[in-house]
Amino acid sequence: MVKGQKVVCINDTFNDFIRAIYLQLPVKGKTYTIREVFLGREKIVKGGESATVGILLEELVNPPDPFHAAKQELGFTSERFAPLEELPPEQEEVGEAVGAGAGAGFGYN
Repeated sequence: MVKGQKVVCINDTFNDFIRAIYLQLPVKGKTYTIREVFLGREKIVKGGESATVGILLEELVNPPDPFHAAKQELGFTSERFAPLEELPPEQEEVGEAVGAGAGAGFGYN
């Protein structure tokens, strides 16, 4: 995942603690834009041997993480999101032209 990439939320299940400290949470099925990618703190918080990849989203802004010394904004684990499959602009135009007539009655619009 990289800055500027479009992603879709695939998991919007949060516990009560998370709901209490975040101002805005992602919604399953909704598309977002990655604002920043950072190394998560799972090793520190859960004592594990692996770190996670965290992301901040353009569309959502949250308060600083109360447990982060540098007061970084509360982010989300990248595992809650899937990359949005986007067609290059030239293929997108062709797809729209074909879908507008041929697929009109079949939910392609």
